[in-house]
Amino acid sequence: MAEDTDKDATTELHLHNSGELLRRAREQKNLSLEDIAKSTRIPQRHLLSIEAGDFEALPGRTYAIGFAKSYARAVGLNDATIGSQLREEMEDQGHGAYQPEDAGYSPDDPSNVPPKFLAWTAAGIGVVVVVGYLIWRTLVLEPGQLAGLSAESESSMTGAAEETPSPILSSQPVAGPAPTGTVVLTATDTVWMKIYDEDGERIFEDQMAPGDTFTVPSNASNPQILTGRPDALTVTIDGQVIPPLGTAQRTIKDVGVSAPALLNRNIDAAGDTVESDN
Repeated sequence: MAEDTDKDATTELHLHNSGELLRRAREQKNLSLEDIAKSTRIPQRHLLSIEAGDFEALPGRTYAIGFAKSYARAVGLNDATIGSQLREEMEDQGHGAYQPEDAGYSPDDPSNVPPKFLAWTAAGIGVVVVVGYLIWRTLVLEPGQLAGLSAESESSMTGAAEETPSPILSSQPVAGPAPTGTVVLTATDTVWMKIYDEDGERIFEDQMAPGDTFTVPSNASNPQILTGRPDALTVTIDGQVIPPLGTAQRTIKDVGVSAPALLNRNIDAAGDTVESDN
């Protein structure tokens, strides 16, 4: 029996457009548009446009459906049914793409939006709290107390400055890499390199993986390097890191990699080793 009643109610709803249904429900409750506007916070002109089916006068499809649902709740109709029927009517009249509803925002109930006077009231309360705090500070702390706190703070800062020991500068120079030290080349990325002596005789030639190392023989005659990736090599002398052979992926050749040559080399503004003719 209840199912028949629901079917009859649904059939009755679809016999009239949504605006007419809302108007009839409002009149049955002896409510005016002004009464609905006060309870839903929807402007009367929008309520009148909904009743008349004048969708062009509404701010958009999303708002039209949201207003209609709020109107339905105010007059005791099923808001979901009214919303669905209004959506179908808008689509039938060519308003299906008229400002489509956003998935993340649906103003179904405009009454949830706080009125502007609440925002102004909150701002006023904040100002009163700040002013009250400043007045309290002025009344609680007398001028003499304020002066005492200022003097005490200044004295504390002065004492702390006097107690801070001045740093002792060491006159001993920091030891640097020795000109006769052991040179080690460590790959930080995949890199191919060739090490050869001043006569062009190959000492080492291979592709190195990250973490691989090569120690330049101490008895090599003016060892030099050829590589296309100087930026992928870390150079140390006796374990101390020195400036890289280059900071860019560009080929260098005939660059000395003995300890004296590395310590005496020239580096350009880009941080790359200037190629030597030696």
